[in-house]
Amino acid sequence: MIYETIAENKRRAVFIIALFVIFVLGLGYVFGKTSGSGPFGIFLAVIISIVTVYGSYYYSADLVLAVSHAEPADPLEHTYLINTVEGLCLAAGLPCPKIYIIRDTAPNAFATGRDPAHAAVVFTTGIIEKLNRKELEGVIAHELSHIKNYDILISTIAVVLVGTITLLSDWMLRNVRWSRLGGKGRGLGGSAGLVLLLLSIVLALISPLIAQLLNLALSRRREYLADAAGALLTRYPPGLADALEKLSENKEELEVANKATAHLFIVNPFSNIKGGFRGLFDTHPPIEERIRILRSM
Repeated sequence: MIYETIAENKRRAVFIIALFVIFVLGLGYVFGKTSGSGPFGIFLAVIISIVTVYGSYYYSADLVLAVSHAEPADPLEHTYLINTVEGLCLAAGLPCPKIYIIRDTAPNAFATGRDPAHAAVVFTTGIIEKLNRKELEGVIAHELSHIKNYDILISTIAVVLVGTITLLSDWMLRNVRWSRLGGKGRGLGGSAGLVLLLLSIVLALISPLIAQLLNLALSRRREYLADAAGALLTRYPPGLADALEKLSENKEELEVANKATAHLFIVNPFSNIKGGFRGLFDTHPPIEERIRILRSM
């Protein structure tokens, strides 16, 4: 089961990257037509795709750590945390990942990296202070399971790809006002030109939504799987269940989190935001359901 999941996650990562390249090329084509730059739009899209895909694979973890203001765990201050991670890694047959700390009282954690040999686990000071030993072990085991299952590959790549699509759409929307079809210079005229102009505006507006749906395509199922694998690793499902229960009761928002990185965390850092459509675009499955499943093990 685990090996099948690893293979599936690798295939999914390739599929998502391919969708990203196709989408960016489409944006480049439409932008080239509407701005009058012709093939330059596609050429620019190709360059952006190559650079982004390469960078997201090799450097996205560093970017995520920097954006999250994560700092290496101090061997003296965080001795217990480091020892626990190392012990569970031995039990899971994993190389020990780098361990980082976010100095924030909101309890949360995540794993990042492209593979188990280049992985990192991150914990807020809040989660270290507010969970007991068994609960913290459950959270650590959950994050190590993400690493072992290669969830971190597609999750970390998604951060860069979603951010790139959002920035491209914003740039496109800002520049369309200067397009030739918008009255600046010559461009495609008539109904065809108007259709392309409207298409470019619509694409620029809905691109962030498409990027978010691409993010959700990573599947909330990976959280259920990491919960189960983490409970199997510790042999104590109530530990993670109790931890999730405490995290669900937390009313603090993680200041360093953003829409691009929210899906990385063990619980949604914006879970306290209410709204009729919040659940539709939630990056995590219902925490109550996760707790129920763990308590039934």
